[in-house]
Amino acid sequence: MTTPRSWDDSYTEELPPPWDIGRPQPAFVRLAEQGLLTGHVLDAGCGTGEHVLLAATHGATEATGVDLSPTAIGRARAKAADRGIQATFEVGDALNLDIPAGSITTVIDSGLFHVFSDEDRPGYVASLASVVESGGHVYLMCFSDRQPGTEGPRRIRQEELRAAFADGWTVDSITADTFEVGSFFEGNTVHAWLAVIERI
Repeated sequence: MTTPRSWDDSYTEELPPPWDIGRPQPAFVRLAEQGLLTGHVLDAGCGTGEHVLLAATHGATEATGVDLSPTAIGRARAKAADRGIQATFEVGDALNLDIPAGSITTVIDSGLFHVFSDEDRPGYVASLASVVESGGHVYLMCFSDRQPGTEGPRRIRQEELRAAFADGWTVDSITADTFEVGSFFEGNTVHAWLAVIERI
């Protein structure tokens, strides 16, 4: 998978992309406060790193972020340095994670799953499966089919999440939540699903 020009360019434009709100999503703050972002935490599609830095300051033994955008990774590294937080950020492809097998305890997916085509979804799930330890968890938040209109990412149905993670995983729960987003959407929030998925 090559880097779409607009994917990296979105971080070099005057306004930040809608998904980069300069702070963690409230749903992941709640997870961190509940002590669920533990062990070696991976943010697949980490952007400028807010969720990795959140995990690093809430009990993770290691915190790693991977993103296709070199610009986003550069900004994430700068944030970690400025805040004095130990975290690792690498340019990489979530469809082909270059991480030791079974080394990840917890995965954060904040708005990545919904960007993949039907053809790429199995590869993404297989990539996660290759790095997540047995009993590890994926906390996945994606656009919901409850969101009206067609602007922005594709909408995901609960059934699609369950089907994608049917083999080698247990979907513990899927609950309605919201993304905070930039000014692209009215009210600056959109409907989301928050899925808790366990590796068998």
